[in-house]
Amino acid sequence: MTQKAFSLKQSGVRWLWLALLIFLADIGIKLLVMKEMGYGWANRIEVLPFFNLLYVHNYGAAFSFLSDQAGWQRWFFSGIAVIVVGLLAYWMRRLPATEKWNNIAYALIIGGAVGNVFDRVVHGFVVDYLDFYWGTYHWPAFNLADSTICLGAAMIVLDSFRGKKH
Repeated sequence: MTQKAFSLKQSGVRWLWLALLIFLADIGIKLLVMKEMGYGWANRIEVLPFFNLLYVHNYGAAFSFLSDQAGWQRWFFSGIAVIVVGLLAYWMRRLPATEKWNNIAYALIIGGAVGNVFDRVVHGFVVDYLDFYWGTYHWPAFNLADSTICLGAAMIVLDSFRGKKH
């Protein structure tokens, strides 16, 4: 990263439109799921031989990590997400808008993180609705926000292997 400060128009914050788009799509899908689907596995909609739509609550983090705790995890994970979003937005401000790969990766993570924080703050849980499985093994249910966070993180890891031009 360069020490040079860019104007907002020239910086990576121009890519925050992508984060906003992800946030709006994520919240829209979650509200639709909450309104139109019955809660739980018994109400799942079988879409493909390896994929269901369902409506479940996740009180923890990824893969329901710490979901069995007393509720403190709601604010803990929200706080971590807010810090990460702030850090990524800061990094976007320092990157030129032409640094598309990293700005897209950061925007994907920001959009997903804000979508899940919204759920935690408003509902007290994250709405999950995607269920992939093989035979009797089901991957933990997840949502669009989780997908974009994972994709953005994978892009950052891949970027670390790319050759840098100096």
